[in-house]
Amino acid sequence: MSRTLVRPRTPARRRTGGSGGGKTGRIVWRVVKALGVLVLFAALLFVGIVAGIVASYSRNLPDINRMADYQPSRSTRVFARNGMQLANLYRENRTWVSVDKIPVQVRNAFIATEDAHFYQHHGVDFGGIARAALADWRHEQFQGASTITQQLARGLFLSNEVSYSRKIQEALLAIEIERYYTKDEILERYLNLIYFGSGAYGVEAAAHTYFGTDVGHLTLAQASILAGLPAAPSDYSPYVSLDRAKERQHHVLGRMVDAGFVTRAEADAAEAAPLHLIGERPAGLQSYRYPYFTTYVTHLLESQFGTQATFESGLQVYTTLDPAVQDAAQEAVTWGIDRAKDEGIGAHQGALVAIKPSTGEILAMVGGATPFSLTNQFNRAWQARRQPGSSFKAYVYTAEIDAGHPPTTIVDDSPISYPMGDGTRWAPMDDDNRFLGEMTLRYALAQSRNVVAVKLAQDLGIDRVIEYAHRMGVTSPLEANLSLALGSTGISPLDQAAGYATLANQGIHIPPSPIRLVRDSIGTPVLDNTYPQQTEVISAGVAYVMTSMLESVINEGTGYPNAQIGRPAAGKTGTTSDFRDAWFVGYTPDLVAAVWIGNDNNSPMSESYGGNVPARIWARFMKKALAHTKPHDFVLPAGEVHKVRLCETGKTEVFLAGTEPERTCGVPDEGTSPRSTRTRTNTAPVAPVAPVKAVPLKAVPRVPPTVDPLTPEPGTVGDGETQQQLGSDPTPPP
Repeated sequence: MSRTLVRPRTPARRRTGGSGGGKTGRIVWRVVKALGVLVLFAALLFVGIVAGIVASYSRNLPDINRMADYQPSRSTRVFARNGMQLANLYRENRTWVSVDKIPVQVRNAFIATEDAHFYQHHGVDFGGIARAALADWRHEQFQGASTITQQLARGLFLSNEVSYSRKIQEALLAIEIERYYTKDEILERYLNLIYFGSGAYGVEAAAHTYFGTDVGHLTLAQASILAGLPAAPSDYSPYVSLDRAKERQHHVLGRMVDAGFVTRAEADAAEAAPLHLIGERPAGLQSYRYPYFTTYVTHLLESQFGTQATFESGLQVYTTLDPAVQDAAQEAVTWGIDRAKDEGIGAHQGALVAIKPSTGEILAMVGGATPFSLTNQFNRAWQARRQPGSSFKAYVYTAEIDAGHPPTTIVDDSPISYPMGDGTRWAPMDDDNRFLGEMTLRYALAQSRNVVAVKLAQDLGIDRVIEYAHRMGVTSPLEANLSLALGSTGISPLDQAAGYATLANQGIHIPPSPIRLVRDSIGTPVLDNTYPQQTEVISAGVAYVMTSMLESVINEGTGYPNAQIGRPAAGKTGTTSDFRDAWFVGYTPDLVAAVWIGNDNNSPMSESYGGNVPARIWARFMKKALAHTKPHDFVLPAGEVHKVRLCETGKTEVFLAGTEPERTCGVPDEGTSPRSTRTRTNTAPVAPVAPVKAVPLKAVPRVPPTVDPLTPEPGTVGDGETQQQLGSDPTPPP
């Protein structure tokens, strides 16, 4: 019987929750996977959205390449010859300074206050954003999350609009800027662009505005004040509230301690240190030192470079102004007008221009007796055109001497008249209503005889006189009529100073200038007057003879004694009809000055002679201005001028070579070639001079005189004004 093997029955598995748990796990896993997919999708969607937003805003971002070419408005700084700053000319008061010229301590003050992680982030401080958000959620005060780079981006390319779109653009621009610029380049631009209040843009201008010093000389106390300003200049300015400025300084120093830039002891010492604030200055013209001079410089800069360059390109202008000479000039003019008022002369305004004849440099310019102000900006030194009176005669006599007629030439002070266009006749007169007959050129100029000057101009030709005046330095248009010989056409004190400077400079004309050197913002010279244009317009001999004759004006003529200054000097008075203008223009070898007094409304003064108040102003100024200059005589041109002792008078006279008299009684300095002399006469009435082409200079042949001179005794005649609106010089009362 076969046996059947039976496999033992395997016990059935107990049904438990394990099977159910597996199913739940599968469900959970599926949920997790689904959530993961959703999160991933959401993340991708978010990234896509962000990328889209970034792409969208990136397409509209400004081109940061403009940052390299960006030239902010920079102030033009104007300096006196001794380095004193006279003015800042600006649309925005800014002086650019490179980052290496900004002390580390100053840089650290701004970094600690505005962006403590400046050197660690790449344009956007995400940790700072998180801290700002947390502080905002906790309602705590927080400095802010914008980095220095973001602030720069905003300032250069964006507006101050508060919106998410602007913040996004700001962040994107900051990141882009950091890709192409170093941290120091970014910091340099930031510190030169931000506004500090009181009209100051950039840290250098702020240092001068608040403390009167360069940024390189700021103390920690001062730097911490400036670093607190950009957040709210109108609130934290020490000129607005010193208490709030000090509170802000405390905050800045605390941030510097936290950043490890200074110790607590250093911060405490800085907080207790004096600030040395210079006080808030007026803006614009009111902030200028010596505004009459400085506004003239500004006018020339605008003419040369244009208004935009003058006020926005950061020029460095080194002027010719000597502050000590300017102070002496202003004091003398103000003093003189006060004397005129006290003495009942009725002059309310004056002007003075002083020039160094060997260089043409304007050392001083006073445009009024009253201070320059918003309501008084008229500069009478160069803007006014006033009749120069007999001070114009210097040009007439220069042409006469250059025509070959020495100071001993005899002229006739006798009646003469000229037909006018309306059928009447003009008869020039002197205020003493006398005609003194024959006299020398020297005496006629010293006593400023009007009839003689008109006769000389008629004989020379008025166009020739105009040619001499223009070549010597007068820039104003001159009317071609005989009354010009008496100063009937208005010219400026600057023109008169320039014309006489040609005589003082031995016949060489140098256009007057208030500017020595101009550099652009990177230091390249763009205007250099170190070697000014020089033109010989008359010979040194002619200039010397004229100077000798003008010395007689001071020593024995209409300028005596008020214009005497205790050293060799030459000059000429000028007084116009009805005493509307009074002048004295004079010079030494070292300095020329033209003085005018009168009234802006052209009203007459009361017997205001050029030899009175103007001569006194001139002398007062010259004595102070030359107090430290050794007196010396005018240079005698060797070979061009000879000194001769005259037999008839025993006096020494000067002659151009070839014009000496035949009979002499001694040679003071050198041998001469004797020549004859002749009498000059000119008494026939003539018609008004018609406009003709000017005769070239030195074209008139030199003819020696034919007789010995006859010199009237000094002091026996007076000089008078004409009976027309013309210029002359009455002898001032004692």
